[in-house]
Amino acid sequence: MSSVNKAILIGRLGQDPELKYTPGGKAVVNFSIATSETWMKDGEKQEKTEWHNIVMWEKLAEVAAEYLKKGSLVYIEGPLQTRTWEGQDGHKNKTTEIVGKKMEMLSGKGE
Repeated sequence: MSSVNKAILIGRLGQDPELKYTPGGKAVVNFSIATSETWMKDGEKQEKTEWHNIVMWEKLAEVAAEYLKKGSLVYIEGPLQTRTWEGQDGHKNKTTEIVGKKMEMLSGKGE
């Protein structure tokens, strides 16, 4: 049996995408999106928001940087990856992010 590593999210960007280029010239963009769920508890509306870190590469990164803005509604699909690195202070850091392989813009440019 094989395994599956795929996340599918629809959410809103928490900030404008941050486009950078690697020393080799590859485009990479980072941003976060929020997903929320609501429910009723004891007659009161409850809401929980989760934040998800997204990274995209090459042409898709450039498209995301050009068309997505803070508040944009977007569909993202891709595998989860966990990275570790050592900070300038010597502490080890760890993050889990979605590597966006597929994206659909669900709101207009700059909306």
